[in-house]
Amino acid sequence: MPILSILIALPFVGAAVVALLPKRRPEVILPVALGVSIAPLAVATYLVVEYSVDGAAFQFFEHYVLSERFGISWTLAMDGISMFMVALTALLFPISIAASRSITSKVKTYMALMLVLEGALLGVFLALDLIMFFAFFEIVLIPMYLLISMWGSERRAYAALKFVLFTAVGSAFLLVGIIVLGVLAGDAIGTSSSFDWRVMLAMDIPETTQMWLFIGFGLAFAIKVPVFPFHTWLPDAHTEAPTAGSVILAGVLLKMGTYGLLRFNLSLFPDAAVDLAPILGVLGVIGIVYGAAVAIVQPDIKRLVAYSSVSHMGFIVLGIFALTSQSLQGSVFQMISHGLTTGALFLLIGMIYDRTHTRAIADYGGLAKVMPVYGGIFLFSVFASVGLPGLSGFVGEFTILVGSYLTLPILAITAGFGVILAAVYLLWAYERMWMGPVNPKIEGLKDLGFREIALMVPLVVLIVALGVYPKPVMDRIQPSVEPIIERIEVATGYEAPQFGRIADLDDQNAAAESSHEGGDG
Repeated sequence: MPILSILIALPFVGAAVVALLPKRRPEVILPVALGVSIAPLAVATYLVVEYSVDGAAFQFFEHYVLSERFGISWTLAMDGISMFMVALTALLFPISIAASRSITSKVKTYMALMLVLEGALLGVFLALDLIMFFAFFEIVLIPMYLLISMWGSERRAYAALKFVLFTAVGSAFLLVGIIVLGVLAGDAIGTSSSFDWRVMLAMDIPETTQMWLFIGFGLAFAIKVPVFPFHTWLPDAHTEAPTAGSVILAGVLLKMGTYGLLRFNLSLFPDAAVDLAPILGVLGVIGIVYGAAVAIVQPDIKRLVAYSSVSHMGFIVLGIFALTSQSLQGSVFQMISHGLTTGALFLLIGMIYDRTHTRAIADYGGLAKVMPVYGGIFLFSVFASVGLPGLSGFVGEFTILVGSYLTLPILAITAGFGVILAAVYLLWAYERMWMGPVNPKIEGLKDLGFREIALMVPLVVLIVALGVYPKPVMDRIQPSVEPIIERIEVATGYEAPQFGRIADLDDQNAAAESSHEGGDG
């Protein structure tokens, strides 16, 4: 059964269904859209359960030729990296749609765009044909632009246009790179072109060509992450987007960039990846420190969390280009954790904004006395974001720092200060908004209701579960990142260092003791 095709098709079909709903029944639009978005979640849950840890890295494989002449195919598969991106996407969309009750204008269009966005994101993470990947990559741009420009805040037109311009420039380089790579792949197998990632993986690309292609692909993905200095579109887009747009933007859309770097840049261009890794590691660390430093001085709570995303995504970039198995595992894990923790923060900010219609930190104060449940959940999300041990953020960042220290020790140590700065800007913001005397502007606010608490429960549970017991996730990520490292090692002669396993250390100690006893004899 083509289950991955069904997974991608469900949101698109649902968008068509929502678009055809009668305007005279506006009250059914949100329930129908929510029901449609739950269907991909059910399929994604099934895929996660059925994915075999002991099986091949790529599973649920589908391949249908679309154009034999141009080498374009509908090729889908799921591995331990894409699986969790799919699961994260499928989880955040129902939550985001359910949190969109404040949308009262053009609700049908809004919900249809959300479902189109979901389908395109699922396609990005599952496509192994680069033309199909590019098509989904670009489709994502349209609904996100419309969501920001039509339902955003005061400066929504500026933020949406800036988002489009940055992304379009990167996409132009990506398209050129894909076409060049497709022609080279076609020459390798005796056809006009081939855009199958598996064919490209078997190619021996000259190092100079790798460098140019790496830059073309990398620029598009770096803008999407965004890597410093291409980050300036993100705070504006986050700040002006509606709540659901911010949740999806931070939780899933940014991961398109880091996923692309992992799937394509490291795998297809190993020589260039090794040569450019220190430079990209430096850019990642600059993003960590710069994002955190700018977040400290933000007067707008939503903009503060937006800059925290720049900082946290810097950790993922550092982990990717440290080029160790541990750092890559940590990066994928942090992609999941960041989606959960930052998604939770943007949801909570949206809930208070619906009540007060202000994001200025100075307009709050003493909020914990007025809304204690809300304050408790927000503090939990802050702790998760700063990497408190026992929560998911700690596992991802710690694994990245440990793995990065093996190859980029100075950068890893510098990145560690980003963890401290994260605690500074988030806890200081919490202190100003929730502690102290109650600001008269917020007196009488209602605490979170059952519906709002229900939206937060899945995120809270997963943040704790992944922080306490990350092994099931790590066990599925590891078989997918190790082939990337092995390919780099085989292609370049690079040797990725690893920390010795406990069993190895025990064997070494036993051998040393035996040698010592023999010497005494």
